[in-house]
Amino acid sequence: MTLTVIGVLLTASQVFFWSPIGRTLLTNEYLYLVLAIFLPIVFITQPVSGKSTGRLPWYDIVLAGLAMALNLYFAINAQNVINFGWDYAAPNVAIVIAYAHWLLTLEALRRAAGLIVTILAGAFSLFPLITAEVPVSFLQGMDFDLNGTAIMHVMGSESILGLPLQTAAGILIGFLLFGVVLQRTGGAEFFNDFAQSIFGTQRGGAAKVSVVSTTAFGMMSGSAVSNVLTTGPMTIPAMKRSGFSPKYAASVEATASSGGSVTPPIMGAAAFLMVAFVGVPYVEIAIAAIIPAVLYYVGIFVQVDAYSAKSNLKGLPRADLPKLWSVIKLGWPYIAALVGLMAILIVYQREAQAPFILVAVILAYAMLRRRNRVTPTDLFGILYIAGKTIAEIIGIIAGVGLIIGSLSMTGVSLSLSSELVNLVGGNLLLMLIAGAVVSFVLGLGMTVSAVYVLLAIVLAPALVALGIEPIAAHLFVIYWATVSYITPPVALASFAAAGIAGSKPIPTSLTSMRLGMVKYIIPFAFALNPALVGQGDLGTILLSFGLSLIGVFMMACGFEGYAVGIEKRLPVLMRIIAVVAGFMIMLPETTTSIGGLAVAVVLGVLLAFRPREEKKAPIETSAEATTTLQKT
Repeated sequence: MTLTVIGVLLTASQVFFWSPIGRTLLTNEYLYLVLAIFLPIVFITQPVSGKSTGRLPWYDIVLAGLAMALNLYFAINAQNVINFGWDYAAPNVAIVIAYAHWLLTLEALRRAAGLIVTILAGAFSLFPLITAEVPVSFLQGMDFDLNGTAIMHVMGSESILGLPLQTAAGILIGFLLFGVVLQRTGGAEFFNDFAQSIFGTQRGGAAKVSVVSTTAFGMMSGSAVSNVLTTGPMTIPAMKRSGFSPKYAASVEATASSGGSVTPPIMGAAAFLMVAFVGVPYVEIAIAAIIPAVLYYVGIFVQVDAYSAKSNLKGLPRADLPKLWSVIKLGWPYIAALVGLMAILIVYQREAQAPFILVAVILAYAMLRRRNRVTPTDLFGILYIAGKTIAEIIGIIAGVGLIIGSLSMTGVSLSLSSELVNLVGGNLLLMLIAGAVVSFVLGLGMTVSAVYVLLAIVLAPALVALGIEPIAAHLFVIYWATVSYITPPVALASFAAAGIAGSKPIPTSLTSMRLGMVKYIIPFAFALNPALVGQGDLGTILLSFGLSLIGVFMMACGFEGYAVGIEKRLPVLMRIIAVVAGFMIMLPETTTSIGGLAVAVVLGVLLAFRPREEKKAPIETSAEATTTLQKT
């Protein structure tokens, strides 16, 4: 906790230009201090085996102390690194310490992100040793000896201390802290109650509440699996009591959770790293991500509504739900916090300072309010979770920086993207398909942030070279990296939800894929139509958004096999036609969109004249279901 407080104060002093030591810290000096504070937390909170024994082993204490001491050494000598060119010719002591730092960074990455990404980062970090002998021409570059490689990784400005860590230390720490504070001071409960009060009485109300509340929680956490594990124990049993099968309930939770890292205003760590790679303010990225996120959740919501209608699932009794006005009256500060965040980002454009301002306001409110006041004990818990969250991200970003460093110092990063363009013959669609496959495969064993950092210097520039809008190209990578959370064979979010629901993991994952099918299509849509990421004039953006909403609605009805609004089931052939028509509507070509709309209208007319099927008997819900379960 002490380290977290020091780290937060250090970051705040940097972004607010407080200069407590009488001068502004050098960039590398500040980054070394951030590592000196947060890397030890990784060794303290993440056991070497991944399983906590309740006691802190002596070797973890030693590693934590070493991580702090090594980074403090470089922080003290930050001026020497710059003035005397240590990143090319360092003294022997600094070289030895650089080797130790290199290994500690990889171990921190292993604990924070797992073995697969660590092996990949470790292999890439050694690449400068062999780059001159690589038989593939576009992978050849400037080679380094072992000492030179260690020096460049630890003291250079493009590896561990590269753009990802610079962005994380400048912007991401504040937003991670904001998300934890918003969640732990009652924000999670507020958004859940808010969703219940609005959607609880609708058909399939429990699942709709899950979609909305999980979305809100996902904005704060940015992690699909932690989202499932936090909100799932509340939402999944509620859905099962309302008549949803365990498999479907788990799928709803997993699919909704996997969208948190792409939902503004907070999003996940990868979105903040885009600031460095794309070179635009974070607010532009957040605004660009709004329409794709809305389309994704509309797709889930419509499918849930269609499933509830064809299964005749009722909503929850109003008496069992919180009242909207009472919820707003108690929780309005959380809405104000999100509105305030966007206002500061858009009006004042102080993206690094905004989260700290709002954290101070939220904590002051939470510690002074009459009900559920945050106590010092609660504050300790908040700081612990915040420190662990920040340290994990810093550990991942520092470790993955080794990959960027190797490609940059050898010069290979400049040739990879152009070679990819040549490999696909300049075919944009083929490049998008190949990029989607690569992003997905890497996402099976790596975090979204790690996948993004790797592909941001390889794939995204190739997409941009073929005419894709830069923000759309980078969002494309992030979206496809997140689909692995619900797609077999790994599907971590689906597997976690299945464990809570008591359903089988693979069938749950397949159902999650159907619920989240729009997520596989949206990245292609906004890559081909930049208006869907807010690029273009207002009229074009609104038209594209409106058509895409219709397209997503059609596809969702087709995937679920039920026409919402017309309230009739769709035969197999009509389901296929609905999906195809929806996809056509979303395409940027006017002729194709009009053709898709025409098909949708014809399909609606044909459905209207089909005889209505008898609905199933209503599935008992809430208190009735509970009584039946007790009797059985």
